[in-house]
Amino acid sequence: MNFDLVFDPLFLRPFLTGLVFAVLLPLLGCYLRLREEWLAALALAQMAAAGALLSLLTPLPLMAGGLAAAFAAVLLKNAFEGGRRGRQGAAYALLLLLGWGLSILLVSNLPLAERIGHALFDGQLYFTELAHLVAALVCAVVVLGLLVRLSPQLLQAHFFEDFFRSRGGSPRRIGLMFDFLVAAALALATMSLGVMSAFALIFVPPWLAWRHARSWRSSLVLAAGIGVAAYVLSFVLALVLDQPFGPLLALVLVGLGLVEALVEAIWQRLHEIVGTS
Repeated sequence: MNFDLVFDPLFLRPFLTGLVFAVLLPLLGCYLRLREEWLAALALAQMAAAGALLSLLTPLPLMAGGLAAAFAAVLLKNAFEGGRRGRQGAAYALLLLLGWGLSILLVSNLPLAERIGHALFDGQLYFTELAHLVAALVCAVVVLGLLVRLSPQLLQAHFFEDFFRSRGGSPRRIGLMFDFLVAAALALATMSLGVMSAFALIFVPPWLAWRHARSWRSSLVLAAGIGVAAYVLSFVLALVLDQPFGPLLALVLVGLGLVEALVEAIWQRLHEIVGTS
């Protein structure tokens, strides 16, 4: 175990890059869970990875290819569902399969794609460059700025859709705008964290927060807090134990879920015992 690596300036830039997404993705994940569209996160991340690999056939950089593919996936999903909220519909599953199929074919047929594909699926956080950090910060500023403006409309369109329509609002338009924000954040997160790490951050913290938060705002704060705590712990463990970051992050988040379920089961059992005594 080498604790000196935790304080090595070499890892400061990767740490900050991932930290941005550790805050941003759980916040977006809360809205996805509210809309019952959390599977979209995995589909968009997979499509972003496929787009990055496809960019190897063009002069486009990887991040541009990932963003383009994620945005294209949003348009395909919207066209497939005709603007209706899919609630984990077939569009997400089809996009997930499309992204996975394209990625495997490209990795199998392009020599350079094999190495890059491995980095995209497993994460390449330690090898991120200044461009990744700048892109993450710009993405966070833009997405959070727009999300603050869209949030009241998203909530109103979800809980009071008829009232929202009566005031001239368009649930389809506001949903499409939100989908583009998620696509941008996931595409850039996939370039540094990897497909499954990005999905873990956007899915698990909101899921845990949803079970304990007393209000919408508290769920946002709790989800972001869980995401940051799990990220920092995973980053430190990966350096100290000399292990890949992505799998450790996924395992830490799953471990938190298991601990939470175990504590809740014990607590309920104690209540039953007290109630029958």
